[in-house]
Amino acid sequence: MRNMRHMRSRRPAAAVSAALAAALATGACTAGAVGGGAASGPPSEGTGTGTDCVRVVDGNTGKKTDACLPLAPEQDRVDRGTPVFSRPTVITNPLHPSSEVQQVIYGGQVDGKPFRTEFTLLPDIKTVNVNGEEIRARTLQYTAFSDGRIHEVALDWFAQADDGSVWYLGEDVFNYENGVVADTGGTWLAGKNGPPAMIMPAEPRTGDVYRPENAPEVVFEEVTVKAVGQTVPGPYGPVKGAMTVTELHMDGTREDKVFAPGYGEFSTGRPGADLEAVSLAVPTDVTPGPVPAELAALSAAVRAAHAGATDATVAKARAAWDTYRAADRVPQLLIRQMDRDLDSLTAAVKARDAALVRGAVLRVAQNDLDLHLRYEPLAAVEADRMELWARQSTLDGAARDAGAIAGDVTSLELTWDRVRHDTPPAQADRIDTSLRALRDAADRKDTSLAQQAAASLTSALSG
Repeated sequence: MRNMRHMRSRRPAAAVSAALAAALATGACTAGAVGGGAASGPPSEGTGTGTDCVRVVDGNTGKKTDACLPLAPEQDRVDRGTPVFSRPTVITNPLHPSSEVQQVIYGGQVDGKPFRTEFTLLPDIKTVNVNGEEIRARTLQYTAFSDGRIHEVALDWFAQADDGSVWYLGEDVFNYENGVVADTGGTWLAGKNGPPAMIMPAEPRTGDVYRPENAPEVVFEEVTVKAVGQTVPGPYGPVKGAMTVTELHMDGTREDKVFAPGYGEFSTGRPGADLEAVSLAVPTDVTPGPVPAELAALSAAVRAAHAGATDATVAKARAAWDTYRAADRVPQLLIRQMDRDLDSLTAAVKARDAALVRGAVLRVAQNDLDLHLRYEPLAAVEADRMELWARQSTLDGAARDAGAIAGDVTSLELTWDRVRHDTPPAQADRIDTSLRALRDAADRKDTSLAQQAAASLTSALSG
């Protein structure tokens, strides 16, 4: 289940110690009790399904402690049955419509840095073997950017049971630092590391408890439904039928989440602190009609600033943004993000800080393309994202920033995974060749060669 747990796993030890102390102070659970209920037999170290204790795991070391998580009463759980999967890839649950929503964009901040997420349905079907049963699951790609740069990637697998509940069958996780994979913490697979885990009941009710991840010491989350039938402010107006939950993690911390029809996971965290919230979704927020002239003008100005950020090009981008914002409906979260990033870009240009300029202009360009999702086919916006990352590779190559180039290539490859099937075969072959050359240059940390490969890729992308 998507959350900020991988960010949390690297937080200071003092914060983890505080979480452990809080878990202990609540009386949490003790040997011989399951979330406050009685149980017989020896304490468990494993399944967390009707056993005595699920151990708190230290977020820094990854090792279990002597403390037990403060689990909900076992009788409140709604995920204890055995799901039946006849048409598992048709996922229509309103609060987790994983096969109907093509892409959701999230924005916000984590650890004081701008945080942006692309959550995209892929064409791939994953077959997961659980106790001899082969379950077909939809694949969704989670790509998170901290300060504009690749931070975390995951492939998530979901399937819908015949009763309408949605089940999580695992994820491949890759956590990045300076453009390269630092670890794969959080990776798990149903049937190998634990059981399939309910991620959304068919008809959730207040007080329901379920575990979207249930492989203690590998991954573990327990959700308690706090409220249903709520109305929340969406990107383009009120959204009815939302649900609020609180989520307990295996390090003893809790996190609030909102789910909403047409979006699935709607927000994580809270304003003023760490927060990931929906900017807009496809097709939920799509409107028929051409791209507004003001948005086209903004995009042209942003591309000019991305190619060469100067006082003049940034001033033109800001003026174009002000004009577009006055002419069209724009989600409040995207307004705040674009204002923030243009302010950062303006300050970086005035300070002649090249590194800050590259980061800020990248975020401005990402925001601009997100606005096009309302009007253009997703494949067209993804193609523009490919061009954006190729331009960024050229900028980072000129700056001799090997780590940034490595991240650019990863971002290109992830986007390419989403659009290759929509690309004519001959052009796809040319893009594959250029992308492999850019990857080779990045792996060698050859920034000059990366610039050449980025130019070749830009040509291939143009068709």
